[in-house]
Amino acid sequence: MEGIRILEVAEHTFVPAASGILADWGAEVVKIEHVQRGDAMRGLGQTGTTGFSTSVPVLMEHSNRGKKSLGLDLAHPDGLAILHQLIARSDVFLTNKLPKVLKKLHIEVDDVRAHNPNIVYVRGTGYGIHGPDADAGGYDFLGYWARAGSASAVRPHEVEAPPVPPSPAYGDSIGAMTIAGGIAAALLHRERTGEAHVVDVSLLGIGMWAMGGAIAISQLSQEPWAQFPLGTRGTPSNPIVGMYRTKDGRFVALSMLQGFHYWPDMCRRMDREHLIDDPRFATAELLMQNAQEAAALVAEAFEERTQAEWVERLTGMPGQWSLVQDTVQVADDVQVVANGYLQEVQTADGTPFKLVSAPVQFDEEASVVRRGPEFNEHGDAILTEELGMDWDTVIDLKLKGVVA
Repeated sequence: MEGIRILEVAEHTFVPAASGILADWGAEVVKIEHVQRGDAMRGLGQTGTTGFSTSVPVLMEHSNRGKKSLGLDLAHPDGLAILHQLIARSDVFLTNKLPKVLKKLHIEVDDVRAHNPNIVYVRGTGYGIHGPDADAGGYDFLGYWARAGSASAVRPHEVEAPPVPPSPAYGDSIGAMTIAGGIAAALLHRERTGEAHVVDVSLLGIGMWAMGGAIAISQLSQEPWAQFPLGTRGTPSNPIVGMYRTKDGRFVALSMLQGFHYWPDMCRRMDREHLIDDPRFATAELLMQNAQEAAALVAEAFEERTQAEWVERLTGMPGQWSLVQDTVQVADDVQVVANGYLQEVQTADGTPFKLVSAPVQFDEEASVVRRGPEFNEHGDAILTEELGMDWDTVIDLKLKGVVA
């Protein structure tokens, strides 16, 4: 993406993370922030059950890596005039402002293209650009998780309420990859045809795509997708697909979809060779019929050894398995280290922290992750070096509160 210029008028995570990915891939991204407070994510100090120091606003860093920041008052005519100059030199205009805000700030499609008819205009929304909820705000908890079906699908019937998403900005981060891909496709189309698209991506649409298999099945069956009852071991028809608890309270995930094919090898690794010829499991059909009995025996075996011992026993087996890791453990995963999936970064004052790299690699190398900008860190340089303003003009804009 080197040579591609992206102008972002957005905050929070869903849309900003998309240009963060493109910045990882080499694009130049100018982030327009509220002239006084900046992006709202700069002040977030707690999410879920975990507090974190605002001296390293890691969620802000996650979605704003490698960008330039300019604090600008878009409600002021002089601020809008500066935005127009930046639009004229950009390839992509990226926003998650609600339709009524786009209209109020005069940054709808026609407004932007009046200053650059070849710009790719990109909107991230909660629920899509059509319909009665087009102007409704929507976080990933709402559009991606709750409304699109994930929350309902992961709730066991025995649990009173659906669980919340497993991570802050969960749907936002997945959606950002979708937006980044849409931008790349639109830029390719423009290069080949000269036509600049308007690109729209919604959290509801992304959430439905993530649940697409279950939704397709449900539309045929007219039965909502649901979890297995609590206490079900493995799956109802395959004892070596599921999560099994180890002696030290950790878990190992098994996903051997051809259950009967892998059953003998699994029995040997569990020191349960006698189960290979057990008449209850002697054929694929019998193993499916008696899967819960077999799964209870698998669970019993896994409780006898620690997770580390199971790693030693399962390594090299043809069947598919994985450790169940938390968000601290994953950093030390040998595959994470080998592929550069987690990288160390430093804030402007040198404080170290870690960020996950963009999940697409080119030429077998991880993208280099750079820190996010301090608020308005590049404001003066953008105005003077890129837009050619003299210092008297910049100081006057500062005094009027147009720029930070």
